[in-house]
Amino acid sequence: MKSKIHGKNISEIEVLNIDKHGFWLFLKGREYFLPYSDFPWFLEARIKDINKVELLHESHIYWPNLDIDLDVKILENLENYPLTYK
Repeated sequence: MKSKIHGKNISEIEVLNIDKHGFWLFLKGREYFLPYSDFPWFLEARIKDINKVELLHESHIYWPNLDIDLDVKILENLENYPLTYK
């Protein structure tokens, strides 16, 4: 017997897992790993604050409790967006 498909997944963004190295973000069908070494603002954040994430304007990721925002382009091309100016 096959299960029926219950419906479309409406969650466009969610945190999948958090560990001591960083966390995984599911965004529009893709998974991204955000290591604390590249995103140090999340290192001391509470789990509930990392989990509270919003997608604004189709490419703007926002954590309201942490006042952190990122563009999807940063996750897709991390090497083009260093943390410090050279």
